[in-house]
Amino acid sequence: MFEIKVPSLGESDTEATLIAWLKDVGDEIHVDDIIAEIESDKITMEITATESGILQEQLAAEEDTVEPGQVIGLIDTSVDVAAANTGVSEANEPEETTTSKTKGSSSKEVIPAPETKDETITDTTPLAEREQISVPMTRLRKRIATRLKEAQNTAAMLTTFNEVNMQPIMDMRQQYQEEFTAKFGVKLGFMSFFVKACVSACAEFPTVNAYIDGDDVLYHNYIDMGIAVSTDNGLIVPVLRDTGVKSYAEIEQGIIALASKAREGGLKPDDLQGGTFSITNGGIFGSMLSTPILNTPQSAILGMHTITQRAVVEDDEIVARPMMYLAMSYDHRLVDGKEAVQFLVHVKKILENPSKEAIGL
Repeated sequence: MFEIKVPSLGESDTEATLIAWLKDVGDEIHVDDIIAEIESDKITMEITATESGILQEQLAAEEDTVEPGQVIGLIDTSVDVAAANTGVSEANEPEETTTSKTKGSSSKEVIPAPETKDETITDTTPLAEREQISVPMTRLRKRIATRLKEAQNTAAMLTTFNEVNMQPIMDMRQQYQEEFTAKFGVKLGFMSFFVKACVSACAEFPTVNAYIDGDDVLYHNYIDMGIAVSTDNGLIVPVLRDTGVKSYAEIEQGIIALASKAREGGLKPDDLQGGTFSITNGGIFGSMLSTPILNTPQSAILGMHTITQRAVVEDDEIVARPMMYLAMSYDHRLVDGKEAVQFLVHVKKILENPSKEAIGL
């Protein structure tokens, strides 16, 4: 018998919830098949098979709390699954394919996500009587609530604002998009400009890239950038490593990979650990202005917002320009107001003066 164990959940997570079995007792298991899904305080993870056989027993039920290393099921590896499949007739193949889609096969077919409990009620059908519906919060939602409240209770949060003229970046993307895509195999987006601008500002103002550790200040000679991603289960912040030494193309590729993993449930615990600065983009939902909350223990977070044509004065003339408000929330215990303002002014200066050489062309 092969033991199906709960994988490591990361440094700070000690338990998770088994949210779905994607294989039933008696089902055939192939290497890399998705057997079950678990949800920790931070992410939803898939448990995949490393051995082939028959699922002999489920030792934990859906909604059970499980711990890293805990055995939740057994696979009978004495059955030669590959040999058993050699005699399958063509008439049975469509049925097998359908089963693989719903049971979590390792094929590239789209696998429907299992039903999960969500605290959002979207049914607007009129009810005969007024009623209230109670739905348990998911682990991820509870963890988000806890961390946000911890940030408010711990840090002396303050927010400073500025605005940036996005016309130079928009012109550059339009002018060099085709050349950039042909050379690097990825489109030149807005986010890489903001990441690189923040990298430059963090190098200029290292305290913003540091955080309080007890009675000490912990400085970093690297910049691991947290990029907030909205998923169906809530907002999570996967970390893009070593952004200080990455090119625009590498940043774009890294962001696409992290966002895809986040939305498809493929993030690992290490993907969420150890960021030193974060960026969140409420503009994609139409936000004009906001005061982002710190991603503790980090000392600062940059908030991007929607791009809107606004009247501005240039050379004593009123002109329309695509403008974006920027907001940087920071921990005033460590970062002085002067530093925060200068940091944001530095970001604005970098964004409004992009160069072809900087993007690698």
